[in-house]
Amino acid sequence: MAYREMRRSYREGELAEAAAGDDPVALFRGWIQEAQDSGAVLEPNAMALATADRDGTPSARMVLLKEVTAAGAFVFYTNRESRKGGELGERPRAALVFWWEPLERQVRVEGDVAPTTDAETADYYATRPRESRIGAWASRQSRPVTGRPELEAQFHEADAAHPGEDVPVPPWWGGYRVVPDAIEFWQGRTGRMHDRLRYERAGDGWSRVRLQP
Repeated sequence: MAYREMRRSYREGELAEAAAGDDPVALFRGWIQEAQDSGAVLEPNAMALATADRDGTPSARMVLLKEVTAAGAFVFYTNRESRKGGELGERPRAALVFWWEPLERQVRVEGDVAPTTDAETADYYATRPRESRIGAWASRQSRPVTGRPELEAQFHEADAAHPGEDVPVPPWWGGYRVVPDAIEFWQGRTGRMHDRLRYERAGDGWSRVRLQP
């Protein structure tokens, strides 16, 4: 494929300071709601999560946002013994990227990371479908497996070990809060003259600056 020929002109919107306001968390809530309401974004809460190990080697993967707290933290859940869990244990800092292609928008979040409490984890875990709760027991995320049959056998074993709807939270499973110290909003514009507004923590509030595209 001629990748160099793949391009599009962004024309869906603009991002002006007056419309953006002074609170990036409020702006984010509005943007993700618009992504959901559009009906064109398959999973508006999908986000790329970037972490790094103790040597600084980066890794990234897609995860799902499950909450934006009243204090403005971005929450997701995972196996804490996975690669990302290990890296967050070594370096409790992360970056997130949301990409809503039909709206020609992206949001970048950077901040320190802290684990959710046991009560918060249990509260969210109880909302998951039973198969997902069983899957959390069955999969030792990021560890090698001989093949699909072994993985499916582990699922059946976990299913048999936890009959009914009462499936407890695995001890290795939980959530993380990304507490942002920077949030950047990107709106595609024609001629690659995109709008970029970056908010950074400033005392109890936020400062805002426009960045060149």
